[in-house]
Amino acid sequence: MSLSTRRFSIVMIFSLALGGVLGGFLGGRANADPRMPDDHLWTFGRVLSLVEDQYIGEADSKELVESAIDGLLTTLDPHSNYLNGEAFSEMRDEQRGKFSGLGIQITKRGPDKPLTIIAPIDGTPAHRVGLQSGDIIAEIEGQATIEMTVHEAVRLLKGEKGTEVTITINRPGLEEPFDVTIERADIPIESIRVAYMLGEDTGLVRISNFTSTTADELDEAIRMLEEQGMTQLLIDLRGNPGGLLDQAVQVTERFITDGSLVVYTRGRIPGANQDYLAKADTDRSELPLVVLVDGSSASASEIFSGAIQDHDRGLVVGANTFGKGLVQRVIPLRDGGALAVTTAKYYTPSGRLIQRDYSDLERYYLNRASDEQHGETVGTPEGDEELPQQPPNTEVFYTASGREVYGGGGIHPDYVVEAPPAPALVIRLIRQNVVFDYSVLFSNSHEIIPRDFQVSEEMFDEFREFLHEREFEFDEAELLEHRDLISLRLRAQLGRMRFGQEEESRILAEADPQVQKALELFEEAAALAIQGKSGKPGKATKRPDLQAQASGEDDVPADN
Repeated sequence: MSLSTRRFSIVMIFSLALGGVLGGFLGGRANADPRMPDDHLWTFGRVLSLVEDQYIGEADSKELVESAIDGLLTTLDPHSNYLNGEAFSEMRDEQRGKFSGLGIQITKRGPDKPLTIIAPIDGTPAHRVGLQSGDIIAEIEGQATIEMTVHEAVRLLKGEKGTEVTITINRPGLEEPFDVTIERADIPIESIRVAYMLGEDTGLVRISNFTSTTADELDEAIRMLEEQGMTQLLIDLRGNPGGLLDQAVQVTERFITDGSLVVYTRGRIPGANQDYLAKADTDRSELPLVVLVDGSSASASEIFSGAIQDHDRGLVVGANTFGKGLVQRVIPLRDGGALAVTTAKYYTPSGRLIQRDYSDLERYYLNRASDEQHGETVGTPEGDEELPQQPPNTEVFYTASGREVYGGGGIHPDYVVEAPPAPALVIRLIRQNVVFDYSVLFSNSHEIIPRDFQVSEEMFDEFREFLHEREFEFDEAELLEHRDLISLRLRAQLGRMRFGQEEESRILAEADPQVQKALELFEEAAALAIQGKSGKPGKATKRPDLQAQASGEDDVPADN
């Protein structure tokens, strides 16, 4: 693996850990060798000095040391990592659930593409001053943005609460750009931006990550949906990279009986062996429950879905989860950064290890989807429902009602339903911003777009002409073949622009096979929850005894 690929991979994988490495809750220290490795440190210092003095090119000492630290940690596991000051600050912002800025989602489709607003967040400064989806941020404080990365732009837009920033906007349909001066404010990082009714009975709640406010947000979402008639709950954890351990525990204990095991950790240092039990003083929901997961559901998401499955509290649907079950302790450093070092492993209540194999790091980082087959969608003799097969090379464990579940990395769903890959044409339309750009123009030229809007023949012809104007290459037969899916994407994009992210999600759910399968399973999930009350999850052999009782010390800055 090249150095550039390695660094990219570390960023991708560590983004799964950004919101929730275990910082400080483990308490003790390992028993270190009292002898200082003076010879090794002297050698490192000497090599660094020689490189600085004699290397033919420029040698940045800070970069060299950080690269050396990365190399050291690479030999340990995929999730031990060094965070520089900026990364550590971002991690803490996400843990706190807020930052100070404008409240816009921005994107840049390529190095020569403009910085574009995807959407302003409702109730934020950007929303209040009237910024819109599709607006192009041409300048920030007079500095052109065309050569900026999204990360560089975000750093300029964020700032102290109460301070101001002036941006120059190019709006499609207007001939002249205009300046907007906006006062920064605290912007909540919401875990739950989507909570709505699917039909008359089913409430859908999408949890995007686990921050300090997730459990409270879920309580509010459930209250709101029950007022709208919800009698069964679908929790969507697809794409959720994890977050805070205490929030994963608190969300889980909303659904399982008090005193039940949520998750446990095992390691070698004092304090690493912890058992997390559901507390008694928690409002619990008895609603039939189905959980959606995929290959990007990691860590805290796996703690929740694994506990729900082990206790038979609900059914898990989708694809095998990521398999991130290493616990990191975050140790702040004097330079403003921090060391995230793995100190323990996570286990589900039945004893399943969440972490998957990482002996081949390149496969772990880049090739999991193609190289690892954790199960296939198969049918009953009648062929009318999907059932999971046992993944190869896995251990068998048992849920509270005695159902088999499988260890060996990640959470294997009760019903494996793979999301079909999008056609190449549709991927290009989205990646090249064509659906978004056309939707911006359509929205700006139509004052009223109803919620039940459908793509007409006339509109689709207009979209085809737009493709020609953009010199977008396509095959007419392929365009017609995928017309329904393209129309769905246009409806979803316009729905988001006019009515918000929930409307976009509601429209996309119409053609989502995992959501549609979940809607068929609530009767089974309700019956399973009753069966699960009579037993305890475990393995054929006795798992380690519980060593701790539920306590009030779960507010740790930790998981993922």
